[in-house]
Amino acid sequence: MGTTQLETVPEPKYWHLKTVLSEALDSDFSVGEILPNERELAARFGVARATLRQALEQLELEGRLQRRRGVGTTVAPPRMGVDVGTSQHNWPGTPGDSWQPVDCATGIAPAAVTRMLGTGFQDELHTVRRIRLTHGQPVAAELLYVPAASVPELPAIDAPSGPARARSVLRELQRLGLEGQDRAVELGSARADDAKELDRLPGAPVLVVTTRYFTAGRTAAVSVATYRADTCRLTFGDSGDLEISHHGPTAQAS
Repeated sequence: MGTTQLETVPEPKYWHLKTVLSEALDSDFSVGEILPNERELAARFGVARATLRQALEQLELEGRLQRRRGVGTTVAPPRMGVDVGTSQHNWPGTPGDSWQPVDCATGIAPAAVTRMLGTGFQDELHTVRRIRLTHGQPVAAELLYVPAASVPELPAIDAPSGPARARSVLRELQRLGLEGQDRAVELGSARADDAKELDRLPGAPVLVVTTRYFTAGRTAAVSVATYRADTCRLTFGDSGDLEISHHGPTAQAS
């Protein structure tokens, strides 16, 4: 067979530099250590700053580096395992759920969520915001959209928002009979609110996990969870359950 056009394309300079930098991170730096500034690094490796910047961005995307506000670029710790697939389908907020409620607001859903819920564009719903921590580090932020029609018996508590209201919505949701759920995963960019909660820069790569919960033949709630792409990697086990695993042994979702 002849040589393809792609095979004749030389390796980009930034990609070769990324490999060299990756080896340097393993041998010369420790986790959490702040890297020298771009000028120093470019001089050290004899490259242009534009090439260096491309290599650093790729290493950040792969989870080897972290850019922290007011600190600089640091060596990232190994990716952490965060299970997001379950063999037993449960409502959000049930015992064993590792998400922490942060707030709850009442309003209307974004157009894309409205289409998934099959509700009217002006129908009222509750938006529960939750955060997920692993080893004390925020790894995911979630918006759970619950139509008011799904929780008609929601008690009229004093607080119209906040964690207490969020827990109240979750309790009412769990009264419904869960018939099933489906889940989709895609690569996205961190919005300003999510970036702030996850200690990332706006526009940073994230993994977006969208889950629909079904009851009585309809969609009762939609969850949009944003995971840090630099700390998590997704794998699919033989059972079809979705997992997030770190660089060590993969843990089966349960």
